[in-house]
Amino acid sequence: IILSHRGFWNDLTERNKLSAFIRSFDAGFGTETDLRDCAGEIVISHDMPKGDEITFEEVLQTMNGRNLPLALNIKADGQANAIKELLDKYNHTNYFTFDMSIPDMVAQIKSGMRVFTGLSDILPVPVMLEAATGIWLDCFNSDWYSADTIDDLLESGKYVCIVSSDLHKRTTAKQW
Repeated sequence: IILSHRGFWNDLTERNKLSAFIRSFDAGFGTETDLRDCAGEIVISHDMPKGDEITFEEVLQTMNGRNLPLALNIKADGQANAIKELLDKYNHTNYFTFDMSIPDMVAQIKSGMRVFTGLSDILPVPVMLEAATGIWLDCFNSDWYSADTIDDLLESGKYVCIVSSDLHKRTTAKQW
């Protein structure tokens, strides 16, 4: 399964824009995106929102019933219920959340959301691994893991999302 990063964009100005999400979904890709709250709405924004961002609901409407995978990077605590309500409203079940604070992770798991915990060269021990649906496997500084690492996680019943090292401006040759 391939996930686009902040949509399928052709230039940097399109990241997290509706055109990038349309392109991603029309190509059959899921996507990773960033969720924040702004003026009472859940918006798509990697950085602090300015007020002109598209809403998470607009992204779900754009999917138009296609239950493509969504990796939801929650950038602020306390959004779990609002996010879950929107996912339920649009019958979207193919998602996971990740990169939230530990207290918010606890709340999300208790509410029945699909949560991935992190595992990386910076975070070598995943938080709440047993309760998590899967692993967000990252490599910030090195290709530290092996195929055996991935196999072990899969055999333990966890989904694994592998972050491409080019996200951190490193070559991908060894990783892939």
